[in-house]
Formats: sequence, C-alpha cells, structure tokens
Amino acid sequence: MSVKIRGLNKLLDELETKLGKQGMQRISDKALINAANEFVRVLKSEFQSFRDTGASINEITITGPLWEQGTRTIKIHWTGPKGRYRIIHLNEWGTIKNPNPRGKGAVARAMKNSEQAYRDAVRKAIKGGL
Repeated sequence: MSVKIRGLNKLLDELETKLGKQGMQRISDKALINAANEFVRVLKSEFQSFRDTGASINEITITGPLWEQGTRTIKIHWTGPKGRYRIIHLNEWGTIKNPNPRGKGAVARAMKNSEQAYRDAVRKAIKGGL
C-alpha cells in the first residue's frame, strides 16, 4: 500500500519561511525526541514478555537528533556493560538451532504498534511550535 501526499513540500516551505530554518529544526527535533520516547516505551513493553535479567531493556539507548544522509534522525540502539547489542538480532530473527525464540519479532512489533503514536507526536510538536 502506498500513499501519495500532494502539497507537503509547499506546506513545509511555507512553514520554513514563517518560522525559519532554526525554528523548523527545533520543532522537528522535539517531534523526533517525543516519537523516539514513545517507541522505546512500546519496545520495553514488548521485551517484558521474554525478560530474564532485564539487561536488554535497561540497555536501550536513544541518541540525540543528528543529521544522517541529509535527514534529521534519532537512533535507538543497545549500549551498556552487558553488551546486549550482540544478541538483539538473534532474538529478533532466531538462529538455526532456535528458529523461534520467545522474543522473535519484538522490535518489528514495537515499530508497527508505535506508528500511530509517532504520527501523534509529530502532529503535537507541529501544533505546539506554531
């Protein structure tokens, strides 16, 4: 399924002329941070189903807004003393010996479940910035 939105570039250009480049970046950063926090909340609830020590939940980290390939981005990754980043992909995709672990697809489910919350966070940040 695809959606074609017309006039979005014109709307963004008008907002940029009204608020300025810095104002638009401030609004987009706020929207990204709010959306990332909502996604992390959903991700943590998905990880509760196969929680053992809680290290995978505790090591979820959000970077600040940064430029990546010309777009403003926030990265969500695993950083901490337990090194859970090494096994997150094993829980997400499974292995040859364990093709269906308890947490299989948790990140994908969290992404799907937080889509509407992301849109709401962006909408709220734009309304708040105007």
